[in-house]
Amino acid sequence: MKSIAELETLRAAVLPQVSLRLHTGQVRHEDTGKKHVMVCGGTGCTSSGCGKIIREMEAQLDAFGIRDQVQIVKTGCFGLCELGPIVIVHPEGAFYSTVKVQDVKQIVEEHLHQGNVVTKLLYKETVNKDNTIKSFDETNFYKKQKRVALRNCGLIDPENIEEAIACDAYKALAYVLTEQTPEQVIETVKKSGLRGRGGGGFPSGIKWDAARKAEGERKFVVCNADEGDPGAFMDRSVLEGDPHTVIEAMAIAAYAIGADQGYVYVRAEYPIAVKRLQIAIDQARELGLLGNNLFGTDFSFDLEIRLGAGAFVCGEETALMNSIEGYRGEPRTRPPFPAQKGLWGQPTLINNVETYASIPVIINRGAEWFASIGTEKSKGTKVFALGGKIKNTGLVEIPMGTTLREIVEDIGGGMPGRKRTFKAAQTGGPSGGCIPASLIDTPIDYDSLLGIGSMMGSGGLIIMDDTTCMVDIAKFFLEFTVDESCGKCTACRVGTKRMHELLTKITEGKGTLADLDALEQLCKTIKISSLCGLGQTAPNPVLSTLNYFREEYIAHVVDKKCPAGVCKELVEYVIIPEKCTGCTICAKNCPVDAISGSLKAVHHIDLDICIKCNLCYEKCPFNAIDR
Repeated sequence: MKSIAELETLRAAVLPQVSLRLHTGQVRHEDTGKKHVMVCGGTGCTSSGCGKIIREMEAQLDAFGIRDQVQIVKTGCFGLCELGPIVIVHPEGAFYSTVKVQDVKQIVEEHLHQGNVVTKLLYKETVNKDNTIKSFDETNFYKKQKRVALRNCGLIDPENIEEAIACDAYKALAYVLTEQTPEQVIETVKKSGLRGRGGGGFPSGIKWDAARKAEGERKFVVCNADEGDPGAFMDRSVLEGDPHTVIEAMAIAAYAIGADQGYVYVRAEYPIAVKRLQIAIDQARELGLLGNNLFGTDFSFDLEIRLGAGAFVCGEETALMNSIEGYRGEPRTRPPFPAQKGLWGQPTLINNVETYASIPVIINRGAEWFASIGTEKSKGTKVFALGGKIKNTGLVEIPMGTTLREIVEDIGGGMPGRKRTFKAAQTGGPSGGCIPASLIDTPIDYDSLLGIGSMMGSGGLIIMDDTTCMVDIAKFFLEFTVDESCGKCTACRVGTKRMHELLTKITEGKGTLADLDALEQLCKTIKISSLCGLGQTAPNPVLSTLNYFREEYIAHVVDKKCPAGVCKELVEYVIIPEKCTGCTICAKNCPVDAISGSLKAVHHIDLDICIKCNLCYEKCPFNAIDR
């Protein structure tokens, strides 16, 4: 690719291939006349059988003789993972959810062949009362979102560079290389207000400027795609759905700081992301978008993938650099920071996937446009992996400042069970904190979350209902941290283990009030004495639950009760005679026959046999079982 003119010529040539999918404010162009069937090919839908659906669709298209009238596109994640596998047909925008292989023939015959949308298979929120359909962008899940980092996920074939180019890929790179100085690029990033999306929220423009000014024989740019937080899959989804946006952004960053080599450090457990990223790198090289003299300039840049072996600590940037260099993944003492002394002792810029994914659109649409989204100190959008006790689990991208209530009740659809109520939300994974229901109207931005004892983190957002034990949740995250500690510093290696032991003691009914004081003091000591950010933030889940849910800790150590009925050692199941109708449902569901009683007579639970599986409590339709 020798010039902007060549890039624009290619874009104009391939734009008709994706024109049917361009919507929501984008200009439609003449298309090829084919229907476009978009099949989610993200990890979630792949695991639920999207490959079988594609093969069956191809067979049915052949059977009906309309294969040449339909273009099947395997895309990245659409976001609404709860309803996968997802199939969207354009130009109608028909959103088929939870598609099964046996549904494919009906979709092909009635919709693709006869032209009649199969409304009974559509996502129900896209079907109006008169059986007409509306755009999925108008549903509660999507309408409060604003896709910036995810703008092309679900829209393009991630293994086809031409489709990415049709959606403006490499346009920003061409512009900065031919029209801007490195200093101007950095100034644009500064003006945008973009902060690092990897957890800390450090201003990206300042980091880039530091790397630009640092002296060294050679400089590097690195993409941290090692997201290890439980329940997090934001970076993975961007790499699976739009890998070219990361490649382009890293090239822009390299130009800005004076680097010529980049590395994407990605988890080996992300095979689909790794495969598509490698395909994208190869395609970019073939078109001259990576390599020497990009767009006819004297700037050269190339990119390689480095696979991580799954160590959580390698998400910390200095441990990540050690791993790239071939050493054990352990954090380094800072300062010096990577921008001054990083890979092989040279200045190195490290950002995560989502941070890079915002760069091309900032260049193309302007720093002012990006800065107009969000809050005064938290600009732009944030991607979250929404999971836990929520109806609409999946991937969401919201403007900064959106409240937790809007995420839980509007986008998330509330609790899946009618009897359940929202109790807390965990942000930031093992490094974050738990937000109680009383703070559900908290805006989601960097400073607001820090102010209530939590943090943004990389973007995991786990929703919990009233069946959740907050002491058990704290123990779960501490168990993860203990397993993943690199062991380099005593505070993290030993301290987190002692914290976990105290939490275990409490959940087993052996704790004391003195243990709570010891636990809190241990948390504070570890925060100030750990070597890296992972150890320093490890106590956050414990501190936040002690702060907002101390009454649950008190119940565990004083009353020897688990209010949520989760900690088995503190639970005893008892049938309330006044409520028991003798329906026998509890006895029929007990896996160890611990419940006895005849039909229409009050039943009894033998506590010596009971394994505390909770099935009787869940199945009783009369709430006759107490715990």
